[in-house]
Amino acid sequence: MFSKILIANRGEIAVRIIRACKEMGIKTVAVYSEADRNALHRALADESICIGPAAASESYLDIGRIISAALASKANAIHPGYGFLSENAAFAEECRKNGIAFIGPDADTMTRLSDKAVIKELAANAGLPTIPGTGTLENAEEALKAAESFGYPVMLKARSGGGGRGIRPAYSAEELKAAFPLAVKESEAAFGDGGLYLEKCIENAKHIEVQILSDEFGNAIALGERDCSIQLRHQKLLEESPSPGLDRSIRKELLQKTEEAVRKIGYTGAGTLEFLLDGDGNYYFMEMNLRLQVEHGVTEILTGIDLVKWQIRIAAGIPLSFTDSDVRLSGAAIECRINARTSGTIKRIHIPGGPFVRFDTYLEPGTEVPPYYDPLVGKLIVYTKTREESIRKMRAYLCELIIEGIDTNIGDELRIISDPSFISGGYTTDFMEGR
Repeated sequence: MFSKILIANRGEIAVRIIRACKEMGIKTVAVYSEADRNALHRALADESICIGPAAASESYLDIGRIISAALASKANAIHPGYGFLSENAAFAEECRKNGIAFIGPDADTMTRLSDKAVIKELAANAGLPTIPGTGTLENAEEALKAAESFGYPVMLKARSGGGGRGIRPAYSAEELKAAFPLAVKESEAAFGDGGLYLEKCIENAKHIEVQILSDEFGNAIALGERDCSIQLRHQKLLEESPSPGLDRSIRKELLQKTEEAVRKIGYTGAGTLEFLLDGDGNYYFMEMNLRLQVEHGVTEILTGIDLVKWQIRIAAGIPLSFTDSDVRLSGAAIECRINARTSGTIKRIHIPGGPFVRFDTYLEPGTEVPPYYDPLVGKLIVYTKTREESIRKMRAYLCELIIEGIDTNIGDELRIISDPSFISGGYTTDFMEGR
């Protein structure tokens, strides 16, 4: 087991990883930018090292500075969290070259699976149904030709990265031709890679993802699914597990096929396979995320399994010690992402307490919320025996959650959780349109 882990991240995920390490008796090293010099993750870690100015490109995205911090602190592993360098193969390779364990897939696996066109082909060969689509496109003319065969609407997608960037829908040839250079530009800016692929757009669908853990000994376990259909501009706002749109037989088949596919693909670590579910109960593989998801807490509170600890154990070569029959998939969990709409200083914060509720955050009175990074400031997560009860519980706790000093989206989350379309469970990815 590792004796010291450097957390190459910030905010709530850095705090979350530090807590897991403390429970495991592992020392931690926090890295921070000048904008985060008073941040909570720095205070909680055993050591902390400043890695540069506020700009992420000069701090949290600077591979050389993070590797130097790990070597200087004698950390023998790095946990990248999510975002930033979590899916950067060059970073994973630099860790290997310097004798530092990367808590995630190795560079070769990341290179192989991070190309979304490649992973779709691998998933299809492993038995998962996929959305009709292309490999990496050479130009807009190739996209137009493919769209003619699929039929409109279609979706342009960046082959690298995630978070909804580099995605452009098109309902006609004119829209597709106009969208192509915009998607290339956005993808290059976000991921340093302008490669795109095209796929048929499945309308009125649910966005379903399956959380997996897989070790180097061939064990792969699916920890249920999450419904991530509530999105605004392809950014997730709310997740729940299990999905109200899956019946028991489809869920069982989906989880079994996902486990089999992960074994065939040869993936090790924590990962997520994402699917679209149409109105007839057909599911189609979209992509795979090779890291911890923002919404991992929904799965943790539902199953009782600590994903961060198991990420660390798997990276240390420890096999999974439980089977499918040990995974609790009863009850209902809901997560609301709390985002900052403005920067500023936290004047007051009140976090709801009680059974089966958690608020993952880095906020405390006096915290400076800077304008330079992702707006996520916390995740409110609840669990009860039934979905109806979890909805009531989330509504009550959103009303109780107080964050003063910045503007947030708490009110929007309260409106979503109270909307009849959400309560019915029949909502799809177009839920936020017109709202």
